[in-house]
Amino acid sequence: MTKIVHCIRHGQSTFNAHFAETGEDPLHFDAPLTELGRRQVAERAPELRQYSYELVVTSPLTRAIQTTMGLFGDHPATPSVLVECLHREHLESSCDVGRAVPHLARDFPHLSFGHLQEIWWHNEGEVNEKGFIIEPAHVFEERVERFRDWLAARPERMIAVVGHGTFFSRLTGRFLANCEVAVLEL
Repeated sequence: MTKIVHCIRHGQSTFNAHFAETGEDPLHFDAPLTELGRRQVAERAPELRQYSYELVVTSPLTRAIQTTMGLFGDHPATPSVLVECLHREHLESSCDVGRAVPHLARDFPHLSFGHLQEIWWHNEGEVNEKGFIIEPAHVFEERVERFRDWLAARPERMIAVVGHGTFFSRLTGRFLANCEVAVLEL
């Protein structure tokens, strides 16, 4: 039986807005949604209400959690939400550096973070001049495959995954606009 996964990129973040204007990393660590990003989420939410998701999986990056809560906070089927760090963004910019679990748990007390390590983003290697460690491409590619296998092993047949552009481009073969949905069949 086919498993359907809706890959949903987060709404516009403060990093996205600044980078689109300047082409420079604004050093917005764990960038939240902008007002436009919140509107994108609100516009997409009604479309997703028609689906009976058995599970929603969100990246622990703030913009993804904010998108998840905006899309599914009052979804009629009330799917369970699982925070998973395997599909976090490829760490190559400041916005892809996460926040420690206690900070996330304080800001999003309705979600469970206890299964994550306190530092759940890539943090092995040398810190660059901007203050973070870039995730090597081969490590990222291996993580994409581990997430694909993780999804395939899940018992649910209808899953929504809220995540990130570069990650989804490797998983689905196409780069998604903010709040765009791609369907992945496993």
